Amino acid sequence: MNSGVKMTSFLRRRFLRVPSADTSPNPTPSPASIPTGNDHEDYRLVSARTLKQLTHGNIKVKGSKRRNFWIFSVGGLFGVVLAAFFAGNNDLIDLAGIADVNLDSILDVLPSSLVRDARELQEHERAAVNYDSFSVGLHARSQGIEAKHPVIMIPGVISTGLESWGTEENSRQYFRKRLWGSWSMMRALVLDKPGWKRHIMLDKTTGLDPPGIKLRAAQGFDATDFFITGYWIWNKILENLATIGYDPTNAFTAAYDWRMSYQNYEVRDQYFSRLKAHIELASRISNKKVVLLSHSMGSQVLYYFFHWVEAEGHGNGGPNWVNDHVDSWINISGCMLGAMKGMPAVLSGEMKDTAQLNAFAVYGLEKFLSRHERAEIFRAMPGISSMLPMGGEAVWGNLTWAPDDRPNQTHSYGSFINFKEKNSTETKANLTIEDAIPYLWKHSEQWYKDMVMHAYSFGVAHTTKAVESNQNIPAKWVNPLETRLPLAPKLKIYCFYGVGKETERAYFYREDFGPGQAANVTIDTTFSKDRADHGVVMGEGDGTVNLLSSGYMCAKGWKLKRFNPAGVKVKIYEMPHEPDRFSPRGGPNTGDHVDILGRSSLNDLILRVAGGKGEDIEETIHSNIREYAEKVKIYEENSEFF
Repeated sequence: MNSGVKMTSFLRRRFLRVPSADTSPNPTPSPASIPTGNDHEDYRLVSARTLKQLTHGNIKVKGSKRRNFWIFSVGGLFGVVLAAFFAGNNDLIDLAGIADVNLDSILDVLPSSLVRDARELQEHERAAVNYDSFSVGLHARSQGIEAKHPVIMIPGVISTGLESWGTEENSRQYFRKRLWGSWSMMRALVLDKPGWKRHIMLDKTTGLDPPGIKLRAAQGFDATDFFITGYWIWNKILENLATIGYDPTNAFTAAYDWRMSYQNYEVRDQYFSRLKAHIELASRISNKKVVLLSHSMGSQVLYYFFHWVEAEGHGNGGPNWVNDHVDSWINISGCMLGAMKGMPAVLSGEMKDTAQLNAFAVYGLEKFLSRHERAEIFRAMPGISSMLPMGGEAVWGNLTWAPDDRPNQTHSYGSFINFKEKNSTETKANLTIEDAIPYLWKHSEQWYKDMVMHAYSFGVAHTTKAVESNQNIPAKWVNPLETRLPLAPKLKIYCFYGVGKETERAYFYREDFGPGQAANVTIDTTFSKDRADHGVVMGEGDGTVNLLSSGYMCAKGWKLKRFNPAGVKVKIYEMPHEPDRFSPRGGPNTGDHVDILGRSSLNDLILRVAGGKGEDIEETIHSNIREYAEKVKIYEENSEFF
């Protein structure tokens, strides 16, 4: 047995040798090569030597990159399944050893040709994506930017790992292992799907832990810097913050269990109380207000917190708390009005690049879970339903019109769920966003409807009186169209988000009444016409969040007095999606919803705000968001349209 271990180690060293430091493919670029101001978008942060390495042999990479990646992924998972099968039928294999399967052990048994292809892809991605991450911070530091305000980061869905703390018999094997956001998740999905489902789903009555199960959000920087080994999330932001003087004493992450409804964050984990105390302590020690940095769903969580912290009987901070403690809110790719993808996730469990999962997680869930199982799982995570679209027809349009319809478009985006056959017993007509919510209740369980309606609201408040009344209703706190910003005139809001990447906007559905079907509708993948691709109609956004959701409140909504009575300053900086063709993650100029966290210009902007130089940032808009925002049917009370 020892000789086998030695042979395995030898093979690993033989095929996966790591280059020495003096042959690193990542030379440090000169700080002067990093553009400043609005010139960011005209350059790529890759040195001449690295560019030469990338262009040499690029034909081979371009043709084989994607094939090698999927062969490697499928091969790895197939290897795990084979190992599990043989472990159950061969006494020579230690069954307990399967529990420790990881990426290295998978690579040990792969053919050398696949390992070689994987190494080649990895080296090219490292050269294209892993540019010198510290160079943005070094350049900022050379311009006199240094740590000033304490920084607190509120991550999104994919960013937060969930680990098991249960000690019951069925949970002991997973103790302190991440069942979301690690290889342990994939291993559990392959080898113990029923056990993984029991752990990942919340109780359908309480919305809290099921009996005997205890999953909690991982804490610290480790909870957010990587999703799985090699798939960075916040890591590049942390590297650049550290370069100008940040460390765990003045930079923090506020991870949360994103599965729960926002009200239950406080009920079970006292999350908002801890966040409030964290902000107060950081502000008192530094004698500076904090900068809050949120991404995706984290922006909704932070908006909810602003209401909770002021409200009597909740945070008890009073109307001046935000103004006294928060300097700036950096809102990165915030799904402020939800995401269209949220609807098919809970309606039919569809996984065509849906919800907010990266490609690897989507592949794993589609491979091992039926869409009916996926719908059940997503409904048993009521936090996901906070991202159902808000604003109804006023924002998203009707059956013949939508604010973001394009010239000569034959099919309006306002027709959200469409059916080729309209004479069935279940479906009489196409549905707008406003129609789709009751349609969802009709095709889901009563416990799910009750849980979501108790936790969230998706309408519009058209008067100041209605907005002020909603300030006392927790279910309204997640919706910026029914509540207002804090009375904090000194607060500054920066909306940074990507544009120019095709994003799901509407769907074609068909009925599905097969035997044993829990969800009786499904996306009609046979339909491809005009902008519809296999039943999915594409629009504008960052690949996950639609442009109207990420941009409307920043461009227009918070300019309306009832939603921003204190006149909080709001500034937009849009980032066009200009992916690097050598990189699966898009490189330093990507506008993708998740990968934008590694974008060089975004990192530079974050450092400027944290260093007290945010006022120097010039508003930059590349999309038609202002034009679309003017067409949204939400007006000031004294306007001619009201």
